[in-house]
Amino acid sequence: MHRRDVILSLAGASLLPAAEKGFKDLFNGKDLSGWTLIKGHGKGYVVENGLLICPEDGDGNLFTEKEYSDFTLRLEWRLWDGGNNGVAIRAPLEGDAAYVGMEIQILDETSEKYKKGAGLKPTQMTGSVYEVFAAKSGNVKRDGVWNQYEIAAIGSNIKVTLNGVVITDVNLNSVKDEIVLKKHPGLARKEGHIGFLGHGTRVEFRNIRIRES
Repeated sequence: MHRRDVILSLAGASLLPAAEKGFKDLFNGKDLSGWTLIKGHGKGYVVENGLLICPEDGDGNLFTEKEYSDFTLRLEWRLWDGGNNGVAIRAPLEGDAAYVGMEIQILDETSEKYKKGAGLKPTQMTGSVYEVFAAKSGNVKRDGVWNQYEIAAIGSNIKVTLNGVVITDVNLNSVKDEIVLKKHPGLARKEGHIGFLGHGTRVEFRNIRIRES
């Protein structure tokens, strides 16, 4: 093949690697287009230097305008000492997303801040389906180092991969405890919004993209 033919061939090819084909950006790096901000006590989320940021005085929830059912979500996030946030999936816009939807935890789980009192429950660790399924802990990168997250929600199966390690792989239908089901009606939802759930600590996000199934 001549050099010109190679160039033309490459020009028509996808710039995404094979593993990224089919994924679409949820965040444009410029503004909050496509997102709905529900403020808490702070100013909510901001965009700085191409990053989506929940500042220390942020708080509040940021949801996609669109609802999703089955999907694979990929993103990167970083935090600092005591950082706390979460990824809402299949959530409505009203109510506590961790219960009326589901929250996949993001937490600086080894911080001294969370060792006070009774400490953390296993179901509060990063990657957990909050207060329902415990994730494998010990894979969080701290102090401003980027973490790679993949959340796959396919039917009743939820799989979370952090930095290349599968830390949660569960079937929602395995929950039979009536008390848990009553407290977490979101486990039964088939679709809803994806969002970020702020807790008054600085957490930054980038490369947020999704592939619907």
